[in-house]
Amino acid sequence: MTSSVPSSPGSSPDAFPDSSRGSSSPNSPSPGALSAPSPAGGPAARRASLALLLACAGTFLSFLDATVTNLAVPPIAADFGVSLTTVSWVATAYVIPFAALLAPAGPLADAVGRARLFLVGVAVFTASSLLIAAAPNLPVLLGARAVQGLAAALLVPASLGLVLAEIPAERRRAAIGVWSAAGALAAAAGPALGGVMVEVLDWRALFCLNLPVGAWVLIAGRKLPSGESRAGRAPDLLGGLLLALGVGAAVYALTQGPDHGWASAQVLTAAAVTVVAGVATVLRALRHPRPALRLDLLSGRPFAVATGASFAYGTALFTTMLLGVLFLTGAWGYSPLEAGLAMSPAALVTAAVGVGVGRLPVALAPRTMVAGGSALIAASTGVLALLIDAEPRFWTLWLPAGVVMGVGVGLATVGISSAAALSVAPRDFAAATGMVMAARQVGGGLGIAATAVIIAEVAGAGAEPYAAVYGFATAVNLAAAAGGLALRLTPPPPPRPAAAATPRTLEGDRR
Repeated sequence: MTSSVPSSPGSSPDAFPDSSRGSSSPNSPSPGALSAPSPAGGPAARRASLALLLACAGTFLSFLDATVTNLAVPPIAADFGVSLTTVSWVATAYVIPFAALLAPAGPLADAVGRARLFLVGVAVFTASSLLIAAAPNLPVLLGARAVQGLAAALLVPASLGLVLAEIPAERRRAAIGVWSAAGALAAAAGPALGGVMVEVLDWRALFCLNLPVGAWVLIAGRKLPSGESRAGRAPDLLGGLLLALGVGAAVYALTQGPDHGWASAQVLTAAAVTVVAGVATVLRALRHPRPALRLDLLSGRPFAVATGASFAYGTALFTTMLLGVLFLTGAWGYSPLEAGLAMSPAALVTAAVGVGVGRLPVALAPRTMVAGGSALIAASTGVLALLIDAEPRFWTLWLPAGVVMGVGVGLATVGISSAAALSVAPRDFAAATGMVMAARQVGGGLGIAATAVIIAEVAGAGAEPYAAVYGFATAVNLAAAAGGLALRLTPPPPPRPAAAATPRTLEGDRR
């Protein structure tokens, strides 16, 4: 052990964890395994490339299914003979367990093994996709969607933790960029792909897309390392269930308010459940030896800021993705296929930026990416809030705004992921990933609910309700940009040789 390791993840908030710096945790890989260069094409290099490819595939699937169903909601409602309000829970049933269980899934990955949990998550995700595609009624479909969201929560933090454990330190920024681009592309491309599949085939075909990819990941994943160190003790899963209950009650209260009244018994009860479940979650996190929410990570200012920025970013991102579909089909009269294709340029730009950032000769600081990316998204949504009307203007308004938004989403996604992962010790990579993504998904769930509330409450015909939602997204994006400006990450000092360490030196470093 070297003398430069902080005693806790948050005790040195401005330092990047580096693989050359040791860790006292049995979960962290050995320093040499991360920092020693491997020959091109050697076993270590091939294993790292495979881990990155599999992690990107799994993450793409999980985020794709968070958004791909937006355009499938009407045909699902028609197929099962239920209202649009009822069938909207097809999306919510996925988002709530996904958001709530991302946080405990990070420590769980560290406990049972990242590769093991990743493959379990992919297997459950693939099986539940098959059940959704064959669902005979809505209750079966909703139950399978909830299981699918749980599986996505298991595999996402395990995937990035696996990548960071296999990738050498000098390649981590590029790897985070590629991994983030996969998630961003999936989230942005969901409406486009959903529109194509619904128009050409059937809504059930959306979930059949997962089957060959999931099967390939499971087959190729047998080559992943299986002997990684692990603690073997699971985190507080009850705390995760309490978090899910709180998030679900909050979404229910927001969505039911316009219909039943904000002072109705349903809404007030849901609000009370939200508060009680939230308080119980925090209390268990403070007292449990292996909490579902690693609140100790928030003691580090960079990670706390990154988590807050992720919440604001997720709120705005999910709002604009859903709103784009609703606006194009509702105000401009586009078909599902036309709406999907209209949203494709932003998705392509997002992926290109996410990959390109990691290949720049000069690395961009997370602060620059988060603040700059969020500001660009705010600029595009602000323009749309001011200029959209019932007259379609794809080439002169929608396309330019979408390109700017795609650049912003690509930068912000990589910046937030980088800030979160690089502000904690290597042993906490999976836990940090789970928390920051949970914040994003919780924000996204509340953003979707807020979108429905604003559209229902704002009077006016044509584009006025949509413009109001774009105004809301602009304000939230500006908050995310302000959070990005507050990020402060600096490279750590060179580590001292282990032989020079003394008990006095170690104690001084801990302080």
